[in-house]
Amino acid sequence: METRDILWLFVIVGLVMGSIWLVTNPDYPIRQGLDLQGGLQVLLEADIPPDEEVTDDQMSQARQIVSRRVNGLGVSEPLVQSGGDRRIVVELPGLDRPEEAISLVQGTALLEFVNTGNQSLPEGLCIRTTENEGKPSPCETAELSLEGTEVFETVLTGSNLIDAEVQVDLAQNALVGFTFDEEGGQIFGDYTASNVGRFLTIVLDKQVISSPQINAVISRQGTITGNFTPEEANSLALQLRFGSLPIPLKIEGVRQVGATLGEQSIQSSVTAGSIGLIVVLLFMLIYYRLPGGLADIALIIYALFNIALYQWIGVTMTLPAIAGFLLSTGMAVDANILVFERMKEELRDGKYLGDAINDGFSRAWSSIRDSNIATIVVCMILLLFGRSFGAGMVQGFAITLMIGVLTSMFTAVIVTRTFVKLVMSPLADRIESKSWLLGL
Repeated sequence: METRDILWLFVIVGLVMGSIWLVTNPDYPIRQGLDLQGGLQVLLEADIPPDEEVTDDQMSQARQIVSRRVNGLGVSEPLVQSGGDRRIVVELPGLDRPEEAISLVQGTALLEFVNTGNQSLPEGLCIRTTENEGKPSPCETAELSLEGTEVFETVLTGSNLIDAEVQVDLAQNALVGFTFDEEGGQIFGDYTASNVGRFLTIVLDKQVISSPQINAVISRQGTITGNFTPEEANSLALQLRFGSLPIPLKIEGVRQVGATLGEQSIQSSVTAGSIGLIVVLLFMLIYYRLPGGLADIALIIYALFNIALYQWIGVTMTLPAIAGFLLSTGMAVDANILVFERMKEELRDGKYLGDAINDGFSRAWSSIRDSNIATIVVCMILLLFGRSFGAGMVQGFAITLMIGVLTSMFTAVIVTRTFVKLVMSPLADRIESKSWLLGL
């Protein structure tokens, strides 16, 4: 019995206790996807005349921006995909704030810095500027309307914006800090330098959100204030950070989606998975006897680690994600089989049990490592594909498979090895004469 094995045993026990705490902690629930728990489905359509062409590049860019906005909102496992030449389908599982999400994915986030001279405009006023004159206003029904205002000059738009984030001032009021690119910083700096003391109105989607007085020269960085709640400031920062939509979108339809499987079907799936796991555990115990029984304990720990990681990281469980977990479970069993078969070969060659255990694990490691690295590379390709093309469910499969592969490497090489060495090595003289205990 080596000191290293005892140390690993303490590490394993600590990880098991931590995993049990996570699994039983209500603050870390298992998040379910749209196909398991239902949610909201939003159909967006290009809001331009039917005779005006919508290019594939415009729709692709709009879909990617909507996807990034929804991900930034914290929606679990969103699905954003094209629904034809002019439509985008957005699926939002288990959403608590549908109005906020709808506003976020639809908003064009047209940010303008408008020269209003010596006039400070009230918050909420709807205006037309040189950038949006003649276009329909989304706030025509507001109490403060276009009457009594004039057409203003737009100094700069949000196209020169490279970053935006939520900040808090000394009074704990939420505001949005922004950063321009070099060109925008030069334009903004020149304008504010020559207009100190005058007013610069900040307009978002043709609605005044702030009309501050220029008190100093501002170049690349500044802030937007407007009596925001933290949620409003976060939504605005997300819209600005992830860019303006290349084309306006309108909501063609919104519907609540029920769970595809339903509670009974989910229970049936869990039952089927449990039966499959029990069959695997029985096979390992019957075929490999004592080492198989120790591997069964390691496999149970493997499943516990996976569930704990899903809850800790916040992985959303969908049908593809469950498939990724089951596939990784098969790979975990395969790793143990490689080790035990190699160990049996060493015993048949007449080696002492302790040496056969060490050689079995060390010589099987290269095969386990290479096969798992190949799987991880495939998972990374799937993740890249999912992010590039909005295939959220592909990402879910890749994430759970990657987590499972990494966990299986730890349990097969460390956990199983520690158990086998701590249990079998001290009893090597007694066990070696009883070949049936080793599955020989």
